[in-house]
Amino acid sequence: MAADANGLNHSTSKAGSGIAGLDEVLAGGFPEHRVHLVEGSPGTGKTTLALQFLLDGVRHGEPVLYVTLSETSDELWAVARSHGWSLDGVTLYELMPTEASLRPNERYTILHPSEVELDETIGAVLDVVERLRPSRVVFDSLAELRLMTRDPFRYRREVLALKQFFAGRRCTVLLLDDVHDAGEGVQSIAHSVVWLEQTAPAYGSERRRLHVIKLRGVGYRGGYHDSVIRTGGLVVFPRLVATEHRVESVVGSASSGVDELDALLGGGLHWGTSALLIGPAGVGKSVIATQYVRAAAERGESGAVYVFDESVATFRARAKGLDLDIDRYVEDGRVTLQQLAPAELSPGEFDHLVRQSVEARGARIVVIDSLNGYLNAMAEERPVLVQLHELLSYLSGRGVLTLLTVAQHGLVGEQVQSPLDISYLTDTVVLLRYFEAAGRLRQAISVVKNRLGAHEHSIRQLRLGPGVRVGQPLRAFQGVLAGAPTYLGSEQALFENGDD
Repeated sequence: MAADANGLNHSTSKAGSGIAGLDEVLAGGFPEHRVHLVEGSPGTGKTTLALQFLLDGVRHGEPVLYVTLSETSDELWAVARSHGWSLDGVTLYELMPTEASLRPNERYTILHPSEVELDETIGAVLDVVERLRPSRVVFDSLAELRLMTRDPFRYRREVLALKQFFAGRRCTVLLLDDVHDAGEGVQSIAHSVVWLEQTAPAYGSERRRLHVIKLRGVGYRGGYHDSVIRTGGLVVFPRLVATEHRVESVVGSASSGVDELDALLGGGLHWGTSALLIGPAGVGKSVIATQYVRAAAERGESGAVYVFDESVATFRARAKGLDLDIDRYVEDGRVTLQQLAPAELSPGEFDHLVRQSVEARGARIVVIDSLNGYLNAMAEERPVLVQLHELLSYLSGRGVLTLLTVAQHGLVGEQVQSPLDISYLTDTVVLLRYFEAAGRLRQAISVVKNRLGAHEHSIRQLRLGPGVRVGQPLRAFQGVLAGAPTYLGSEQALFENGDD
């Protein structure tokens, strides 16, 4: 069997979880013929995960068993129907309290009722396993077993006995459990421990994620992985690791289709780099990004645009109004244009969407419009920067040109500020500003950073519509660093009045 540099075995026989993302995290699935612990508070998706695990076994023709101490068969069938599943082929075995055990005059007097119920429960589980000989078993849940034992030592002993019993029957077992005291030591008994959790942000839908606490002898993917429960089951988005997705480097530059803009950038933006388009609202950031996407589509290259701050209809209407119509490219699939809601989207799910565009649809250019919306998808500043850095590294490693727009606070004057300094993450920074000249409000564009080569240090006038027009270098400016550049040169150097 093959092992990695750390001596971890990756070729152990695995039982698929039925969840592609979770199998990727587990390096192929749950190791077969072992006992695994799935923990989490109510609502995190334990039952859904367990059913997907068993249904994967049914698809492979395996006998599977669901032992439930807390939910009825009707409840489990209701969960399955909500996801469009059938539990045909899954043996459901209920071990629920009997009516007699609830009657005060029929309770045991010499032994505590829980002691009798525990022996009966364990015995019933062993009998049904011996009879069915399943290859996959779900035990739901340990919380009920814990209540029956009433003693941490005996509880651990019973779980250990169950593990030894299943080990002799070549079963792959999932033990479901709620949040519990780590001092009980059940985690040390299980071969692997998968922790599910759920948080409620100040606004928006709940966020779910999981992480593998341990997995013996297997090089799994550590850290937290975002997840969602939707119709069809639990979906896991493995944490993006950019170094796992590098391809042969792509050389050359991507033309914007505007010669003056390419000249300003020292020949154009290079494949495998990222560019930050930064400026106040309405100055033309999204329009320049659209120009790049349209130019790529005209060359036969695919692009993906993720819109956070406006509707897709608004984006397309603006492009059409500025003679940058991309409708035909959207219709033929060359350009993917998708509107996203920050309050409903986790960063892990967004990474997954980008990966699909790049790996499945061959996108060569990716636009995030705007980064403000992406940042709002995560409440904490530090994790989002790390995650964004990993996403940009992934896109760079795939030879993709990435354009990110950032809207600054304020419109003109010293109040124009960036909500977060992420310029160090990108290879190129393009600064857009309003400026005043001859009694008119105009737009200017300049490049303040380009890691891959020389660029112009001048300021050029920017004109939007029809298309994107970039004027000749303008040198008679003051107040550029203050955020409100004022042009003091001749009006002849500007675009004609009839074009303004």
